[in-house]
Amino acid sequence: MVIGADARHLLARRGVARYTAGMLGALPGEVRALVPGRAPVTAPAGVRLVRTRASSRLLFGAAALTGRPRLDDLLGGPDVTWLPAPAPVAVGDPYVLTVHDLSWEDRPGDFTAYERAWHRVARPRALARRAAAVVCDAPPVAEEVRRRWGVAARVVEPGVDHRPAAPHPGRYVVYVGALEPRKGLDVLAEAWARRPLDAELLVAGEGRMHVPGARHLGHVGDDELGALYAGALAVVLPSRLEGYGLPPREAAAHGTPSIVSDLPTLQLPGTLRVAPGDADALAEALRALPAERERLVAELPPPRTWEQAARELHAVLAEVAA
Repeated sequence: MVIGADARHLLARRGVARYTAGMLGALPGEVRALVPGRAPVTAPAGVRLVRTRASSRLLFGAAALTGRPRLDDLLGGPDVTWLPAPAPVAVGDPYVLTVHDLSWEDRPGDFTAYERAWHRVARPRALARRAAAVVCDAPPVAEEVRRRWGVAARVVEPGVDHRPAAPHPGRYVVYVGALEPRKGLDVLAEAWARRPLDAELLVAGEGRMHVPGARHLGHVGDDELGALYAGALAVVLPSRLEGYGLPPREAAAHGTPSIVSDLPTLQLPGTLRVAPGDADALAEALRALPAERERLVAELPPPRTWEQAARELHAVLAEVAA
């Protein structure tokens, strides 16, 4: 079976890029992945990259509006095509679509005018209804897709990178992710202003927001991210909405607990959970962290590998291609 994939997300430096790279690198069999434009990108192991001269915006924008060129044609006619996230595209049947969350429906104000237009052109609901199968990272998102869109979705949880890493020095807690409103960074800033913990606050990620009192690291590579996880007192993820929550799971693979919002997708062992939007509760959890940390570490589950995740996705792709 030849699998084709939309790998434009490898050019981004966000969670979908980590998801796409991890899954592509672990999928068995022949995998062809399209990355438009000429920006440098590292191919996941065993994946054949197909490049185009046209940029992602030009290529996929034209495709979504006119129906040409089709992604599967550009990839040489694979048996099945995988779309790692809803995005503007023209693609022939059969294909499998991954939906990570419905944030553009739930919190449209968090997105720029361009991003809202991008989602309108992508038509995620229509893309999902036409797909041979839809996959979600977590059961709550799959249930929302079924309830709102009338589409039955399967659950394939992502894996995590669990390579050992030398701990980053210092005493700190770390936020990892995009710097955007739904992540609750305003709540983190308010809680941290109360100086609840004798430690530094590090923020790893890119976006439009700033957390006063934190040391902003910007984008960090995989090796540095592993070191940040390994050395942290905890990861902090005070999101108002979360489709899966990769950072707490990645942190757990490095033996580090997390403080997270009490959301359906973040009911994880080895975490302190606080009400979304509650800066008082977050500050109190940070104060309690030193006393609770040993217990939380003992609760951490073994990591789920990308190989496990890819086997489950491969089974869906094979069923669709048959």
